[in-house]
Amino acid sequence: MKDDNRSGLYAVKEKLTDIKEWIFEHSRIVMPCVLVLCVAITVIIAVNANKREALEKQAQEAALAAQAAVSSEGSANSLEPPAYELEENAHAELNTFIKDYYDAMAKGDVLTVTSMNTNLNDVEKIRIKEQSKYIEPFQDIMIYTKPGLTENSYVAYVSSKTKFKDLDTPLPGLQTYYIETTETGDFRIYNTTSDDDPVYEYVSSLVLQDDYIDLQNKVTVEYNDILAENTEVNEFVAYFTEKMKEEIGESLASIEAPVTEEDTTTTEGDDSNHAAVVVIKVKATDVVNIRKSDSEKADKIDKAQVGQEFNLIQEKGNGWSEVEYNGGSAFIKSEFLEAVQTVTIGTEEENTDNTDTGAGADTGNNNTATTSDSTDVKGTVKINDSGVRVRKEPSTDAEIITTLYTGEKLDLIESMTSGWSKIRYKGEYGYVKSEFLDED
Repeated sequence: MKDDNRSGLYAVKEKLTDIKEWIFEHSRIVMPCVLVLCVAITVIIAVNANKREALEKQAQEAALAAQAAVSSEGSANSLEPPAYELEENAHAELNTFIKDYYDAMAKGDVLTVTSMNTNLNDVEKIRIKEQSKYIEPFQDIMIYTKPGLTENSYVAYVSSKTKFKDLDTPLPGLQTYYIETTETGDFRIYNTTSDDDPVYEYVSSLVLQDDYIDLQNKVTVEYNDILAENTEVNEFVAYFTEKMKEEIGESLASIEAPVTEEDTTTTEGDDSNHAAVVVIKVKATDVVNIRKSDSEKADKIDKAQVGQEFNLIQEKGNGWSEVEYNGGSAFIKSEFLEAVQTVTIGTEEENTDNTDTGAGADTGNNNTATTSDSTDVKGTVKINDSGVRVRKEPSTDAEIITTLYTGEKLDLIESMTSGWSKIRYKGEYGYVKSEFLDED
C-alpha cells in the first residue's frame, strides 16, 4: 500500500516538472497571455464595483426624493419621529421650574410668568391675571417628558388639577410645553404657532403617538365624568368661561382705548345755607371696569353694565370720573359715561324727574314684574353660596337669568315674605331666594 502511494506522488511531481519546463521553454507566449488575463480580471472587478456604486447612489437619491415629497405635504404627513419613551418626573430641575411656573400663574404674577415663557400675547397675560382671582394653587402636578430637538430641550406634558375657590371638586387638565435651556443654563418655555417652525412640527408629530393619546384620553375622561356627574361644577365652568371672555374683552378695550382729557366739569352744591343740592346722573355707555382709584392699575371693584346709572361726584381732568358707589365712591373712565339727567334734591323738583312705580307689597306667587329705579334700592347684599340662580320670577320654575357665586354683590330692591328677594344685578332685575343673601 505504501509503495502505491509513493508511486502516485512521484508521478504527480514528474507531471509538474514537465509543465514547468514547458512554460519556461514557451515563456514568450505564455507571459503575455497571463498579463492579458490579469488585466481582464481587473477590468471585470472595476466594472462591477462601478455598477454597485451607481445602484447605491440611485437608491440614495430615490430615498431623498421620497422624503422631500413627504415633507412637502405638511407636518401631519411628515416622517414619524423617534418613539422616545415617555418619562415621568424624570428631571428634578425641570420639575422645579414647571412647578414655579404654575405657582406664578395661580398667583396672577404675570411678570414672573412672562420671564419664564417667551412670546406671551396680551390675551394670555390678561387671562392669567384674571383667572388667578378664582383659583387656588394647582394640585397634583405631574410632568411627563420626551427629548426635544436639541440637547437639553424637552417636550413636557403637564397634568394638574385646578381648584376653584367656589368649588370643592378640582378639575383635571393637561398642557403641552416645549422647554429649552438658555445660554445661562436657565429653562425657558418656547412658544410658536407657525406651521413651518421645526419645533411646531416636532411637537405636533409627538402628540400623535400612542403614549400621549393615552394620557390625554385619561385626563379627558376624568374631566367629562366630573361635568356629567356634578351640576354645580358644570354650571360654574360655563360661568367661568363667559367671565373670562368678558374680562379679557374689557381689559383689551381698556388697553386699546385712547385716554382723552376733557374739560373739567365739577358738580358743586350751593352754599351750605341752601337746601337744594344739584346731582348729575350719568350712565355707562359700555361694559366698563369700576375701580378704587383713578388709575388702570387700581383694584377693580366691579364692572358697570350698559345703561347702569350713577350719581356723578366729579369729572376729573385726567379722563376719570368719581361716582357714588355702594355708599362710598369709585372711579370709571369718563369716556364710558354720559349724563342722563340733573336732579335737584331738597326742592319740589326732587321727585319730578323720576317716575317710580315702586315695588308693590309682597303678593305671594305674583308673577307680574315691576319696574324699579335706583331710588328703590334698599341696600347691597352679597351671595353666600356658590351656584345661586337668579330667576325672572319668584319661583323655582321661572326662567334662570344667570348663576352667581360666593361674594358677588347685588342691589336689594325688596325682601318678600315668600322667601324670595327682588334684586338688581348688572342693571337687570330678578329674584333670588333670600336664604342665599347676606347683608354686605
